[in-house]
Amino acid sequence: DHVVLPGTAVRDQSDPDLNGSRAYILFRCRNLSRQKICVAMNRFGLFILLILTLPSVLADRVIHREKSLYRNILVTQQAERRCLAFSIKRQRRNQTCMSIKRPKQIVFPYVRMSFAGLMAKPEPTKMLMIGLGGGTIATTLMELYPDLQMDLVEVDEAVVKVAREFFNFNPNENANVVILDGRVFVRRALRSSRKYDLIVLDAYNGDYIPEHLMTREFLADVKRLLAPEGIVIANTFASSRLYDHESVTYSEVFGQFINFKMPGTDNRVIIAGKDKLPALDVLRTQADHMIPLLEPYGVDLSRLLPYLDQEADWDISARSLTDQ
Repeated sequence: DHVVLPGTAVRDQSDPDLNGSRAYILFRCRNLSRQKICVAMNRFGLFILLILTLPSVLADRVIHREKSLYRNILVTQQAERRCLAFSIKRQRRNQTCMSIKRPKQIVFPYVRMSFAGLMAKPEPTKMLMIGLGGGTIATTLMELYPDLQMDLVEVDEAVVKVAREFFNFNPNENANVVILDGRVFVRRALRSSRKYDLIVLDAYNGDYIPEHLMTREFLADVKRLLAPEGIVIANTFASSRLYDHESVTYSEVFGQFINFKMPGTDNRVIIAGKDKLPALDVLRTQADHMIPLLEPYGVDLSRLLPYLDQEADWDISARSLTDQ
């Protein structure tokens, strides 16, 4: 005795993993004399529902599969969007998405948020990045800073292969791609006395950040790799059960850091420094010349600035993460 009519389509624009969900209006037939009409309307509603949902189901298709030692890698395509997904334990999560028509446009909110860190280091000269994904961050930085020396560290060779073949990742002569565990690379870099003024931590295994890349000992090594006034940009999650512990760990190693979260996303970007970070009003001033540089990539710094925060919103008594 219910009629289901398709209502307004709703889509969470902040999450590329969502294909959109539809709201429906329910009508109850209280008068039995109207039951035939209700049944007819119900069938019509189901027909419309099928027409509306079938294209979105069919559109998300797997165009490439790649197996590696670490995971199953899928490349999916839906309309004009292509995504790199890690498939682990029957779950599939997008790691990178790209607009085919506008490949420069950054799709994921967390990637756009990451570029806010450039306010603290607007002219980097040497960068280390741990975790490549589809290469979106690296590719954008190569275009912004052609002379930037980059060490791009990715543990999974298959990820690099897929990034090259499907996501326009084409490292220039200043980009050094290293197939190695990020922590091993950091230790070797310390032994050779390397220094970086920008370090990006973007490792992801399909579930969360690998545990050995979250500990106090690892972050202390990362800090030792920073040149004076160097910064770290770390992509994490706002709703993780480890949020308090992760925050305390960064605080113990780096002191006060910028805790960057935006409404409507589950992402958090941590911006920390070798030395004390500039005040937020100074960073906002430094952002002025970055705004036009990032606009072609769909990054609106003016929209991101209000959400930069340096106040602790976590349990400061939580235990830090260690190797022990």
